[in-house]
Amino acid sequence: MQNEFRSTCPVASALDIIGDKWSLLIMRDMLTTGKKTFKEFSKCQEGIAPGILSARLKWLEKNKLITKQKLPQNQKENIYLLTERGIELTPIIIELIVWSDNNLRDQNPEMPSISQIGDISDKSSLVAGIQNNYRELIKETLRLNK
Repeated sequence: MQNEFRSTCPVASALDIIGDKWSLLIMRDMLTTGKKTFKEFSKCQEGIAPGILSARLKWLEKNKLITKQKLPQNQKENIYLLTERGIELTPIIIELIVWSDNNLRDQNPEMPSISQIGDISDKSSLVAGIQNNYRELIKETLRLNK
């Protein structure tokens, strides 16, 4: 994967992986609503096209931000789960939510209240809580699928 980066800049390198229009939204849905299947991701309010969603899921898997597995009870359906590398992006997603609430509310007044994600006065606890809840969701999903 070394040749896929435009430069040695850490910001540019991260954006080469997650800087498109969809990656963080897919990961947001995984972290905040527990979405795991292609069908669930397709129903996002932003309206991602199936071809783009398929390509983005493959890209995130290739870059080890998510894994793809089959459900034992339904071998036709894939489930997608964040890896630890993907879970570590939680603080970035939270910061984008806070920044949007602080700076874009006048342009997008229909945004949901920031209080829906939790108490942002203690961001590190909020991030840890979201990450731990997601790790529990993974454990439960894998336990149910055995």
